Amino acid sequence: MSRRQNPVTPYEGGPRGCPVTTREPGDGPEAIPSPPRSLPLVGHLVPFLRDPLAFLGSLPAHGDLVGIRLGPVTAVVVCDLELTRRVLREDRVYDKGGFLFERIRDFAGNGLVTCPHADHRRQRRYVQPAFRGDRIAGYARVMEAEARRLADSWHDGATVDLTEELSLAAGRSLVATLFTRLPFTGLRETVDDFVLLIGGSYRRMLLPDRLNRLPLPANRRYRAARQRLNTLVERVVADYRSADRDHGDLVSMLVAADQEGRTLTGEEITDQVMTIFAAGFDTIANSTVWALHLLAHHPEIADRVRAETDAAAAAGDDGTTAYEIDGSGRVQGLELTGRVVKEAVRLYSPGWLLTRVTSTATELGGHRLPEGTAVVYSPWLLHRQERYFPDATRFDPDRWLGTHPVRGPFIGFGAGPRGCVGEQFGLTESVLLLAEIVRRWHLEPAPGPPVREVPLATLRPGPVRMRVLRRHPDPAGRAR
Repeated sequence: MSRRQNPVTPYEGGPRGCPVTTREPGDGPEAIPSPPRSLPLVGHLVPFLRDPLAFLGSLPAHGDLVGIRLGPVTAVVVCDLELTRRVLREDRVYDKGGFLFERIRDFAGNGLVTCPHADHRRQRRYVQPAFRGDRIAGYARVMEAEARRLADSWHDGATVDLTEELSLAAGRSLVATLFTRLPFTGLRETVDDFVLLIGGSYRRMLLPDRLNRLPLPANRRYRAARQRLNTLVERVVADYRSADRDHGDLVSMLVAADQEGRTLTGEEITDQVMTIFAAGFDTIANSTVWALHLLAHHPEIADRVRAETDAAAAAGDDGTTAYEIDGSGRVQGLELTGRVVKEAVRLYSPGWLLTRVTSTATELGGHRLPEGTAVVYSPWLLHRQERYFPDATRFDPDRWLGTHPVRGPFIGFGAGPRGCVGEQFGLTESVLLLAEIVRRWHLEPAPGPPVREVPLATLRPGPVRMRVLRRHPDPAGRAR
């Protein structure tokens, strides 16, 4: 089996990446309900392509399980929290696969995020130590330095594209903590290539292979970016293998495991690097940009965050400030800032649409799902339902206070055995980026079209252009 083939999804004659169930959702006396106005051949593809989020948000009105058809793909969308938790908990039955993950495997291979249940526990055992709390506490100082570097690079009154700036800052932090031999030179191009692949995997997920193989400009750009990244990562892994010392980072751990004969191959190491880099920089950058966007439109909450960061940042001997990091990698004194990040993830969950595939016939919500059924779940959909979050579309970081009467479900970082291995890593970095930017700068939305949600493989913010205004230092040297 080649490294880019789907190792789990059964096919019954449908296009690659599009498992065909033994019955169409919506057929039969106990059929799963389906939205109306399904068109011949394309099904619900037109409203999905026109506005994926609006289409997704309309589905709970039809039931807790809803059958949809997107061109050649049939799928069951889970709109209920408890049923979603069951899908995430029973990862042997609801295995990684389906039309989205098949396309992500095109460039990320069989890494931790995309691998099937049979490989997951072994792979996670090798990756997990890099994300222990004590290691994150060490990474946090690097993250903090990168956040200061970003804030220092801006000029009073300038207009910046936060989406671009935060993507590069998150990429630099990943390199400086987990992939220390990955060169900073050309990092912007590397980040741009990953963004292209993340967007391309979404656009390609519902197309037959024959269309994705055509020499169209978009396909050529996708293949060129994938080839550049594969070449770069394979060269870096080779450098690690030839090095005579442990660099104390993720790739060193993976290489050591391989060299000790613990069944981790060089191909798997390359897949892990591709997977974790893509997942790490993109989700962290997006979550932080959304948080800054929300604060810019809620100045009263931004003022509270600013006061918190002023109080938490302690002056160091070198004239810079530093935040206190505990042994688990959590930033002390920035509780509101952390709630802002969590609320941004709730409203704009990076993984807005995710897929699984049933490895055997099963029952869910009173309906039989045959083997090979594509199952879709959406943190974005659950997080915006009034039955779980009163006033669900309102930005309210205080809904996460421990004393709040309604806290609601949260699966922004997944749940169950496949929950995000880098959750604390991502939260720590987002909190530090947000704190350092808000403490140093006032951000005002720049003139232009409103910020829009761009649903690709992750929910990216469209260009978020802000005018940055420096806070004046007070006599103690703090920014205000």
